[in-house]
Amino acid sequence: MAAIPSPTWSAFRLGPLTIHAYALCILLGIVICIWLTSRRWRAKGEDPERIWDIALWAIPFGLVGARMYHVFVTAPGDYFGPGRNPVDALKIWEGGIGIMGAVTLGGLGAWIACRKMGLSLVKFADAAAPGIIIAQGIGRWGNWFNQELFGKPTSLPWGLEIDPMSHNFPTQYPPGTLFHPTFLYESLWDVLGGLLLLWLSRRILVKSGQVFWTYVMYYGIGRFLIELFLRIDESDVILGLRIHVWTSGILVLLALVMLAVVSRRRPREPQDHGELTA
Repeated sequence: MAAIPSPTWSAFRLGPLTIHAYALCILLGIVICIWLTSRRWRAKGEDPERIWDIALWAIPFGLVGARMYHVFVTAPGDYFGPGRNPVDALKIWEGGIGIMGAVTLGGLGAWIACRKMGLSLVKFADAAAPGIIIAQGIGRWGNWFNQELFGKPTSLPWGLEIDPMSHNFPTQYPPGTLFHPTFLYESLWDVLGGLLLLWLSRRILVKSGQVFWTYVMYYGIGRFLIELFLRIDESDVILGLRIHVWTSGILVLLALVMLAVVSRRRPREPQDHGELTA
């Protein structure tokens, strides 16, 4: 049966250091995001070097936010309660981050940086949105290396193989079961969304804030559908639904409201029409 194999490794040693594939995926995503955002920032008539200054605030805040979201929203039971050690919440190298927390707290870091430099946070958010979602798509490949966050069993030819000896393999299924590669679905959704935002930002989304809130809505829809119909990994449940179904649904509603608000603004300044599209 055709299938997508999972990697036999997720990390390698370089002298005294352990290099995790997930970390490399995240790092590659960050580099591409900064590069693309710098190009779009220059096209807006701004100094591209400022993007690095903003990144020095946004990236550390984003990493903390990503870990906090995992610890307090996704899997609080792994760190708090009988037999658990809250100190484990600090061990980010053992895995566990959440993109929703990364964007939220990373946005706070970007706001601080923009405020210090007298820059428009909204303008920066519009410039960064395509790069952020493309970076998310690249980062999702880290889940493939870790053999985690896959979906329900499937007989489709692109089913994902998971090592039966992996601690992530669901014990209720027999060895050899194939699963939906939700990492691949979300990665393709995100990269396609980034390209779509680049195109829309030149032709339709011409008012400040529209690109960013379209990104939030688009990502929220994709995450909502995957969480609702495919994901089977353990998650807190509220009123019969996975907690990420609720958080992504709230994101979509918030984005729709904010899009209605920002769409009443005047169009962006003319130089924005020269933004990078590819």
